[in-house]
Amino acid sequence: MRILSIQSSVAYGHVGNSAAAFPLQRLGHEVWPVLTVHFSNHTGYGQWQGPVLDPADVRAVLAGIEDLGVLGTADAVLTGYQGSPGVAAIVLDTVAKVRQLNPRAVYCCDPVLGDIGTGFFVLPGLPALMRDEVLPQADMVTPNVFELAYLASDAVAPEGGQPPLDQFADVSSLEAVQAAVERVRARGPRTVLVTSVEHSNIDGIAPDHIGMLGVDDTGSYLVTTPRLDADVNGLGDVTAALLLAHLSAGLPAAMEKVAGSVFAILKATVDAGSREIQLITAQDEIAQPTMHFRVERL
Repeated sequence: MRILSIQSSVAYGHVGNSAAAFPLQRLGHEVWPVLTVHFSNHTGYGQWQGPVLDPADVRAVLAGIEDLGVLGTADAVLTGYQGSPGVAAIVLDTVAKVRQLNPRAVYCCDPVLGDIGTGFFVLPGLPALMRDEVLPQADMVTPNVFELAYLASDAVAPEGGQPPLDQFADVSSLEAVQAAVERVRARGPRTVLVTSVEHSNIDGIAPDHIGMLGVDDTGSYLVTTPRLDADVNGLGDVTAALLLAHLSAGLPAAMEKVAGSVFAILKATVDAGSREIQLITAQDEIAQPTMHFRVERL
């Protein structure tokens, strides 16, 4: 595949395009990375330097690709953290152009908005834009449980603020999570992969395990892996990239590959005592995972 990936980038470490591009390339896919920020490192360190690209500059890079006459050869568009309404508008415009030139192209959206414990970490207004305008254009989305609960809701933010948690969709049981997924699918994307589902969401998941729940037109599937004690950034970016890379084999097979690779990357990271995911060290596990986790049809 030829994949147009519009995401952030860092010089040191692996998040955004710096996390997504290499796994895709290791699997034999051509990646066209378009940067929305270029930081020294990810913001989890508490300090960083580098520019947030002006939306006009992002648009100029995309216009240059279009001028080459190759935009229509893209098989997929991949996006992660969008950062601003201006970038989100560019994403929507680009997806429309790619689809006009290549109707078979797909759009994989990692709807990066926030997480349990931290809440939203994007600008006010961006959650509603993601839910109401970006989500309907996506073919596949990879929310975490927090993002799923928001995207499945009709929560309305106060002026200048963020949507209140008490208006989010219920995600406290398997039935509730599945219902939330179906509400998201009704908004547009046919494939939804929910990352980081836990015992608190689904009783069948052991407390020392963590899971992914995937749903498409063929059914609903769950895969779990042992929980590893690590606080790292970038695994969501890797997960979305690997789902896109493997989805042509079908959702259950893709989930098995994604789970095996992501677990191996995280284990290598824990073994190294690193706060940066060990993509290079674990690259063979990206190409051919040696850990196999059973995907259960629900």
